[in-house]
Amino acid sequence: MNATQQVIDAGTGTRARPIVRVLGAGPAGLAAAYTLAKTSKASVEVLDRAAFPGGNAASFQIEGICCDLGSHRFHPVADPEVMADVKELLGDDLLLRPRHGRIRLGGRWVHFPLKPADAMRRLPPSFVASLMGDMATKPFRGKSQGEPTFSSVLNDGLGPTISDNFYFPYVRKLFGLDPDELAVTLAERRVSGSSVSKILMKMARMLPGLASPTTGKFYYPRRGFGQIVEATEAAARQHGVRFRYGAEITRIERDGGRVRAVWTREAEGEVRHESDQIFSTIPLTRLVNMIDPAPPAEILEAAAGMRFRGMILIYLVLETDQFTEYDAHYFPELSTPLSRMSEPKNYNAATEPKGVTVLCAELPSDPGDPWWDMTDEELGEAYKGWLADLDLPVTVPVRHCETRRLRQAYPVYDLGYEERFDLIDEWLMRLDGILNFGRQGLFAHDNTHHAFAMAYAAADVLRSDGGIDKDAWAAHRAEFTTHRVED
Repeated sequence: MNATQQVIDAGTGTRARPIVRVLGAGPAGLAAAYTLAKTSKASVEVLDRAAFPGGNAASFQIEGICCDLGSHRFHPVADPEVMADVKELLGDDLLLRPRHGRIRLGGRWVHFPLKPADAMRRLPPSFVASLMGDMATKPFRGKSQGEPTFSSVLNDGLGPTISDNFYFPYVRKLFGLDPDELAVTLAERRVSGSSVSKILMKMARMLPGLASPTTGKFYYPRRGFGQIVEATEAAARQHGVRFRYGAEITRIERDGGRVRAVWTREAEGEVRHESDQIFSTIPLTRLVNMIDPAPPAEILEAAAGMRFRGMILIYLVLETDQFTEYDAHYFPELSTPLSRMSEPKNYNAATEPKGVTVLCAELPSDPGDPWWDMTDEELGEAYKGWLADLDLPVTVPVRHCETRRLRQAYPVYDLGYEERFDLIDEWLMRLDGILNFGRQGLFAHDNTHHAFAMAYAAADVLRSDGGIDKDAWAAHRAEFTTHRVED
């Protein structure tokens, strides 16, 4: 018997729904559980070692202010079905907000996303002249020789001005690697324009008369980005989904080419959860290392070569209503180790509580780096120093500083990652009883709306017998390769 026990309902003559265990209560796992239960395709239980839902998309409060784990937005380019569901789940609490950020280029602040008039007025004249020169000389520049890399693709497409002043220093900070050590795929997934002319066209679409109702805007919940996952979890519960938090996954049991169950360590001891299908959204490398019996040596070796980039989030609590009018500041220059800073109250236009605001800095860092082991107080002092160097001095009283550390903030697309990923992916695809997806599960640079789209696709390919329509899944996987990160 499988997990459904092959039960036939005497009243309807139908087979019991397959049992699906979802690993991970982040956006992808929650969206999958919600749509599976809403469509009555499966009996669903979600397992997560955390005490609450959300993963890296969760929110929490500091001094009465809703804070996120970094800067998060829900983008209007989401698939229509995803967008409709999120709007229904949040109702009037889903706000449409104007993007109002700044980026530091050439030692000057420029509005981000870039606006034509602002960029021409604020960018250094030498930067603009160099950019125009790149456009004029592009037809005459020879293509880079050798195997394509992130560096060569951007230099060929965008030219040296944007590459050297924005993308190259930014990725050095974000991933801790030289641009020549990064894969072409990263450029495809994270670079919004492949040429200067395409970037200018994107800027032009923000002009009055050309802009759509959502151009230059984003959706954001009234009570922090985590309200999206909280609402999804609540709706899933209403449809009968069970949640088991504090459940540390210890191993994933397989019998030859079929996965049978997941084991967790809980207060009462180790627990076995038999399943027709396991939907895994946990990090790909963690998944591979928990399969028992272990995968072949070459699969484990490939997983050992895959890595994620960590992040320290530094929350500086200031005694003032507002530090700046901007929702986010971007720091591509290497003069500061920070990559971005957000002010949570500016995301949802909150005016309460009075007399206090929070600044969230994103500091790319890995365990073992000097910053990783610094105290909150030491990081707070360093943060203030970096802001002063950026002409953003903190002149109001600081209440305190606290931090969060994410060990798996971004997948690292180094030159060898694709070969290693393909090896792991092909082996997992041959297994029955398990399907991996989501940002962590597919080692993908994706936004939350992409995670929802992956989850809906996973639910779509679940058959009534608990198996997976692998041809349909392959078609969806091809769609996933077209996902482009929205910053």
